[in-house]
Amino acid sequence: MKYSITAALAAMLLASGQASAFEVASPDIKDGGTLKIEQVANVFGCKGGNVSPALGWKDAPEGTKSFVVTLYDPDAPTGSGWWHWTVFDIPASAKSLPSGAGSTEGTGLPAGAIQGRTDFGTSAFGGACPPSGPAHRYRLTVTALKVDKLGLDSNASGALVGYMTQANALASASITATYGQ
Repeated sequence: MKYSITAALAAMLLASGQASAFEVASPDIKDGGTLKIEQVANVFGCKGGNVSPALGWKDAPEGTKSFVVTLYDPDAPTGSGWWHWTVFDIPASAKSLPSGAGSTEGTGLPAGAIQGRTDFGTSAFGGACPPSGPAHRYRLTVTALKVDKLGLDSNASGALVGYMTQANALASASITATYGQ
């Protein structure tokens, strides 16, 4: 009997809207959609704008001390995917990033935020540029962390940022879009 009362109470709290899920949204990338040319790279024969998307998030879990933003292509033919963007040590007070925040200057990033090294070899946003063939998935994720800082610098690889992010994650929310040539 005790279990069913607990389960009923949990169901009532969820139904009443008291438990909100962590969410991310972007005017530039729609979940399930196709990336716009603005988010396509301008290297390796691709001719896009190479502009990081605007994004916002809400309902971070209690105890959030910072955020990490990543853009990752799990379909890259590398055996380990491709890191297009990592931004970490984003303060808990931040709720968004403007379009273009991933420039090499980091214009528009909150104070203290750091861009890690992508698989393009730079500490800046690198847009989509898959080889010809089937479209690739691009997963844009915001992760709420239980720590203020990851203890990394701008030379940190996407894999290292991903590892430290998962080790300190409270919750994450993602948008996945595709792009192919």
